[in-house]
Amino acid sequence: MINHRGSALNLFLSRPKNLKERENKKISSYYAENVFTDAKLRSYLSNDAYKAYNQSIEQGQKITRELADQIAAALKSWAMEKGTTHYTHWFQPLTGSTAEKHDSFFTLSGNGSPVEKFDGDALVQAEPDASSFPSGGLRATFEARGYTAWDPMSPAFIMDIAGSKTLCIPTVFISYNGEALDHKAPLLRSIEALDKAATGVARYFDRFVNKVSATLGWEQEYFLIDKAMYYARPDLMSSGRTVFGRGPAKGQQLEDHYFGAIPERVYSFMVDLEMECHKLGIPVRTRHNEVAPSQFECAPMFEMANIAVDHNSLLMDLMDRVARRHHLIVLLHEKPFAGINGSGKHNNWSMSTDTGTNLLGPGKTPRNNLQFLTFFVNTIKAVHDNSDLLRACIAAESNDYRLGANEAPPAIISVFIGEYLSKVLEAIESRADQDLKEDEENNLKLDIHKMIPDVMMDNTDRNRTSPFAFTGNKFEFRAVGSSANCADPMMVLNTIVANQLNEFKEKVDKHIEAGDKKDSAILKELRACIKSSKNILFEGDNYSEAWANEAEKRGLPNVKTTPTALDAYTTKKAKEIFSKNNILSEKEQEARHEIYLENYIKKVEIESSLVEELTMNQILPACIRFQTDLFQNIKASSEAGIPNKTAQTIAKSVSAHIDEVYAGIEKMKAARSKVHHLNTTRDKAIALCDQVKPLFLEIRSHVDDLELLVEDKYWPLPKYREILFNR
Repeated sequence: MINHRGSALNLFLSRPKNLKERENKKISSYYAENVFTDAKLRSYLSNDAYKAYNQSIEQGQKITRELADQIAAALKSWAMEKGTTHYTHWFQPLTGSTAEKHDSFFTLSGNGSPVEKFDGDALVQAEPDASSFPSGGLRATFEARGYTAWDPMSPAFIMDIAGSKTLCIPTVFISYNGEALDHKAPLLRSIEALDKAATGVARYFDRFVNKVSATLGWEQEYFLIDKAMYYARPDLMSSGRTVFGRGPAKGQQLEDHYFGAIPERVYSFMVDLEMECHKLGIPVRTRHNEVAPSQFECAPMFEMANIAVDHNSLLMDLMDRVARRHHLIVLLHEKPFAGINGSGKHNNWSMSTDTGTNLLGPGKTPRNNLQFLTFFVNTIKAVHDNSDLLRACIAAESNDYRLGANEAPPAIISVFIGEYLSKVLEAIESRADQDLKEDEENNLKLDIHKMIPDVMMDNTDRNRTSPFAFTGNKFEFRAVGSSANCADPMMVLNTIVANQLNEFKEKVDKHIEAGDKKDSAILKELRACIKSSKNILFEGDNYSEAWANEAEKRGLPNVKTTPTALDAYTTKKAKEIFSKNNILSEKEQEARHEIYLENYIKKVEIESSLVEELTMNQILPACIRFQTDLFQNIKASSEAGIPNKTAQTIAKSVSAHIDEVYAGIEKMKAARSKVHHLNTTRDKAIALCDQVKPLFLEIRSHVDDLELLVEDKYWPLPKYREILFNR
């Protein structure tokens, strides 16, 4: 009988722990060496062509096919000089991962001679099979045509895998009829919508502003475990999480892992990962141990949101590839291990102008502080009015395990701004600032109007329990899951803020037309926004039961599961916001709702099958073998006239748990079979959520008790202590 757990432990213990030596180079000496940067583009293009390209990017104009041919020739020359033989359109379909189809530069000319060719047509578009990707009904199986279209705002890069190099061209993915089938197309639309709306409002304060960009800095949390342990756990391989596993005696309770010394093997992985990231222009800068054992984090500098999204998707691919070189596996599931912290991906979001101003950064002049308050308050108003959409955009089967636990925000969307800024908003609302005269060194005097108190930079503590927190010069959306594509939360946030800014500007302009001075008109609308959105503000412990009760009194939704959270995408309000701002058509929204529900269903069904398979094929047979040995021991003791009450007690407990596990499996199978008879995807998802998924925990409780009772040598699956502490 093969014991995969024993084999995994032996493999881990016998594997050489040779860590290669590296030449320490300055990061700046190789940063972005595999990226076709603007500087490289300029060196390969003529002056006229480069000017035309820049003009197209700055003014949002389409690139002509003639210019595309010149850029394609430049790309081919650069890539082939680097030893590249193939190219691919790299895109982000709604599968949760990236996609690519490689084609060679090599072709045959008309006379049969071999040549390398790459022209504007190949750069601008390609045609992957759209019927084989999630479409939510937009594409039938026999309707296969779909297109990838070049995104000229995101630079091409070379991926070097096993010594073979491929030119990757970032693209969007659309159907034959033009509907978005990826994460990126709606994101780009939302960036454009936010640019237009925010620029209009920013010009109240600076008439030279011509562009506003959404910026993003993500923080990627992940687990890193030995490859042998991973392959001995079918649940980790198939679902990314352990469906069974008793918590170790020592977990994270001593709080000794957070920011602790990085283990040498992990450090070696991190260094290799950072080198690969830097070559591809991903500006990762931070690395550290996270709270849970074997949990870590990396984070980059801020970038334009569309580039940051591409870089995070690319990073997740790189992490897996680099980890395997070190005989490690990266786990990006939000809750791979019960009882210890899960992983998130905090999205730090702000807006910056082409004049160099962070619109969410308190300024040093009265004018700039009124500008800051305008964008600050409008963001809060947007979150208040569309909290259901923010909850929907981070909804996922895997994130449901994390949200609401003591390491992640609850399913209630609230905003933390700190005590001082809370007083500022109260003062604006009440027109009273006499109680806020303070002499802190960092006060920013704001005498544009007597009712506005001073605003300070970094004037408050941070609230790690808040799902949406202001952290000095940006908002941190903490509820995003670690495996998620950042595009969805950024798309929703950009859209709702753009929509709110448009409404705000329309009302301010009406006040001005009615005779109000501009500053008074702005303050009048800010006051209205504060009054109508203050229920979303919360400074306390979001984990507490008291907050859940208070949130209910305030009328804030508490949507705890993905199937019902996703309903927000199909409301009349959501359809109006997305269609009015040209982000998603009604058909595209309905398709995404269907895709996300289908994804939920598939993942629950996979986990259900894993629970059944592991219990029937590994857990119960192992327990029964142990039970048989116990019975033989009891029989031998009885024949010898020696009472063996302990063995009898253990045998009874083991037998009872075995029976409960088997009964639970039968109950789960019956509940699962009923789901298939339901009519709609939503009904199936809700039934799996409410009737099947809770049975996982019931079965698990008995399996985890058996793990304690059954002798160690019989247990077939690597235990938490072995997975989390063997590094």
